[in-house]
Amino acid sequence: MTPKPGRRTPMRPFTAGVIGIVLLVVFAYLGFTKFANPFASNFTVHAIFSNANQLRPGSLVRIAGVNVGSVQSVSPVTSCNSVGSGQTGCSAADVAMTIDQSGLPLHKDATFAIRPRIFLEGNFFVDVRPGSPEAPTVSDNWTFPIQQGVEPVQLDQVLTSLQGDTRRNLQILLQQYGKAVNQGGSAYNASIQYWLPAYQYSAIVAHDLLGIQPHDLSRALYETGTVAASLNANPQALQSLITDFNTTAGAFARQNVALSQAVAELPRTLAAAIPAFNALNAAFPPLRALARTLVPGVKSTGPTIDASLPFITQLRLLVQPSELRGLTADLAVAIPALAQLTQKSIPLMRNGVRPLSSCVANVIYPWSQLTLNDPHFNASNGFPPHPVYVEAVDFLPGLAGESRNLDANGPYIRIFGALGSAETTSLASGLVGGATEPILGEQPPLPPGDKNPPLQPGVPCETQPAITSLASATSPAPPALTPLSTFAGLSPAVASSSGHRIGKVASTHHKTSRRSG
Repeated sequence: MTPKPGRRTPMRPFTAGVIGIVLLVVFAYLGFTKFANPFASNFTVHAIFSNANQLRPGSLVRIAGVNVGSVQSVSPVTSCNSVGSGQTGCSAADVAMTIDQSGLPLHKDATFAIRPRIFLEGNFFVDVRPGSPEAPTVSDNWTFPIQQGVEPVQLDQVLTSLQGDTRRNLQILLQQYGKAVNQGGSAYNASIQYWLPAYQYSAIVAHDLLGIQPHDLSRALYETGTVAASLNANPQALQSLITDFNTTAGAFARQNVALSQAVAELPRTLAAAIPAFNALNAAFPPLRALARTLVPGVKSTGPTIDASLPFITQLRLLVQPSELRGLTADLAVAIPALAQLTQKSIPLMRNGVRPLSSCVANVIYPWSQLTLNDPHFNASNGFPPHPVYVEAVDFLPGLAGESRNLDANGPYIRIFGALGSAETTSLASGLVGGATEPILGEQPPLPPGDKNPPLQPGVPCETQPAITSLASATSPAPPALTPLSTFAGLSPAVASSSGHRIGKVASTHHKTSRRSG
């Protein structure tokens, strides 16, 4: 089938697969080599070491822990004189290394050290310090002298540098360590389950050790150096500290059973202490707020004390023997008598004062506040309504005014009345009165038989029913009498005069009776 003009021919599957494989290889290479140029020439340097140890071709070259190259070859130095050592037959080695662009530039004062890798990596690597920026940079195939190469210290070198007794002590240490691992291995395995919280809290402590403000850690290190210098300034005290620590450790060793029991109790102690610490930690924010709130009060405490000192001085003067203390001594005699008086006044207050107060408050006072509404004596004829306590003393001003109007001849006002044709009325037993007008009735009426209400001294006043109204009924007028001159054979003048006085008193009594109810 012939394709139409203007349309592209589709790519064959084989061609597309080849292109995809090529692109995959390219991207994989760039990813693993971090986009290194495969066509660029390698930068090679040589470093002379007095001993290459177990360094091999392919060993890594690192700067600050980052891989920047690898070892290309390790070859012996043919003549130690050629590197300025002044010796022949030595084990110096020339290590050729290729450095990536990420590890450049290198300066002439750069140093190279052979370091052991971690246990999982094995072998050794070359640790490079590029040198100071002010030093000149090196070119390709530059050779660094042996003075700038450092080889690792091997264990046999450490052991050979120790004295015989030190090596024996080391052997004892290793033997005891092996015994401890053999006997305490099960306890060590049982403690693994507690590592997670321990590491967690250790991480928190390590994070807090970084400090809150800048330079906290540097200041802590500086102060630690100060402490170390202080310890170094007195070696004898430091020796005594180590000796005492040895004594303390020996005491712990002798009490290993009790110590193991105490350690066994630590998990339960922590289980009880952690909630308490959490609660304590939760209480710190309000405690800080309380402390901030108390700061002004604490600051003002000093001025408050200064201001209160004069008062305290005056108070001390007040309680001295010549003042309150002497008064207290004088009152000590009177207080027992006052106590007896108080004890004896209780029956009086209970049986006398209290009933009287109750009578006045519950009976007399409510009655004195009542008002008499009398249709015959009201505001139209000069007697407006008033409370009882006002009307009860209306007669006193008149009597007082009449009684003080007198001279050597007697009262200014003399009453010589004769009832004559006036209406004479019997008001009570032995009392009569007269009026210019006939009496139509009386209010309130006299008690039956003209007798006063019975007096009952044994009935308490406070138990009497309260008087709530002064209204009363109206009774007929008292019977009219003959003129007073015919009474008891009295002369008209005497009878008139006496009768007028009696009538005046009676009339006043009658008027008062009508007004007061």
